[in-house]
Amino acid sequence: MRTFRISALLLTAGLVVASGCKDDLLDKVEPNAPSTAIFWKTQDDAIKGVTAAYSGLQFDATYSLMWHFATVARSDEAYSISPYAELASYTRFIQTNTMFEYTFNMWYDFHRTIFRCNQVIAYVPTINMDETLRKRVVAEARFIRAQIYYDLSLLYGNLPLALVPSEPNLRFPQVGPLEVQAQVILDLQAAKADLPLTYDANNKGRVTRGAATALLGKVFLQQRRWAEASTQFAEIVRDNQYSLVPNYVDNFTAENENNSESVFEVQFSGINTNNDGGQDNTQASEGNRRAQWWAPPGVGFSDVQPHRWVYNEYNDRTTTGQPDPRREITLFNPLTPVYGQPFGAGGRNLNPTALWWRKYANDRTRTFENWHSPINIRLIRYADVLLMYAEALNEQGQTAAAVPFINQVRTRATLTPLVAGAFTQATLKTQLRHERVTELAGEGHRWADLLRYGLLDNQTGIDELKTRDPDFNNFDLREGKSKLLPIPLRDLQTDPNLRQNPGY
Repeated sequence: MRTFRISALLLTAGLVVASGCKDDLLDKVEPNAPSTAIFWKTQDDAIKGVTAAYSGLQFDATYSLMWHFATVARSDEAYSISPYAELASYTRFIQTNTMFEYTFNMWYDFHRTIFRCNQVIAYVPTINMDETLRKRVVAEARFIRAQIYYDLSLLYGNLPLALVPSEPNLRFPQVGPLEVQAQVILDLQAAKADLPLTYDANNKGRVTRGAATALLGKVFLQQRRWAEASTQFAEIVRDNQYSLVPNYVDNFTAENENNSESVFEVQFSGINTNNDGGQDNTQASEGNRRAQWWAPPGVGFSDVQPHRWVYNEYNDRTTTGQPDPRREITLFNPLTPVYGQPFGAGGRNLNPTALWWRKYANDRTRTFENWHSPINIRLIRYADVLLMYAEALNEQGQTAAAVPFINQVRTRATLTPLVAGAFTQATLKTQLRHERVTELAGEGHRWADLLRYGLLDNQTGIDELKTRDPDFNNFDLREGKSKLLPIPLRDLQTDPNLRQNPGY
């Protein structure tokens, strides 16, 4: 493709010389690169525009791979002994290069997706089209922008807040994480009004009102605005659009995507198998790459592994006395087969004391991984909503009212239900932290949980984390440095008004 483009430019230059530079020679429309002047005219353009925004969620540096390193590998759930030294250092809070690809590319691709959303939000309202559809498309873009800004606020903190399409000389004000989240709240409140509760089969995977409500509740929860959070979660429960699937494993396979428990998931497909992951050409892969990078040796790169304490956290017994069944669904360990073979068989020589992530692995349907896993990444599950609802209620002193929502999650795992009268507010808070690990480990929620629990704010919290993850020996509390990723140097050089995060 690059050769073709260079040749085309050379050919055009030759034509200019041969024609004597006719005035209208270059007055042509490039069919492969429509501009805003000729796009954003029809209903079809609106659909294509918001589809492009969704595709940003598939990028290698967003939810296909790099977000998982930022939210799982840097938490106390996991660690990396990758031979890629920069990656291993990144997960150990040792980062001196602000242009390291996992920092820079994630920043770049998240903002690229925001740019796509901003175009939809700015231009679709000007299109003469079905009004209900127009409002829905804009609402979908507002949700995607909100999801991206929410994650950026947790990872980078101080951001240029872009709410209109970027232009070469346009600079946006840099604001703090609470101001970013204030905009997230506005976007989600606006989106809720115009999103449907459900879609037909041809539109499964699009943003629903429930997704916007759940994310809004999550933002309030993260800000410890417990009453506002519980109001949103109560609305989801009341709407009765979601339910826990009977089999926990169905949340992590390609065969059971967009099920009754799915509130919002990023859509992936294994159809195209070139290595251009989630990028912008018609043959680009739409698969996620987490499975390849995290699979055990002999199958994948084994770049992120769970800590032993996560395995030990599954200490509950089922009503028949068996171990928590979610453990073997979440983790590869000596009790589980590894891609169709016993642990350590097939020349893999796996360390019997080590563990690997099984969630989102394709081991139930094939004996290999590649760069193109078809499994959707579930960003919001109803089980998470129930546990967040219980947390919000408990923080308001409604401890007994919180327990039934926890029990829905435990009952699906065939565990003994909790007895409401057996808990104080403080002991249920501790129990909820346990429940979130056993239900959600490895899904990217732990970093936000650590922030919300306040464990990243002081030495006492860091000392607790060190007992589970020695990487926190490197955590730099000075000015809150290690809580945030650095802003890439290139952006600081491009916009002198941007300020680097503390400590870098």
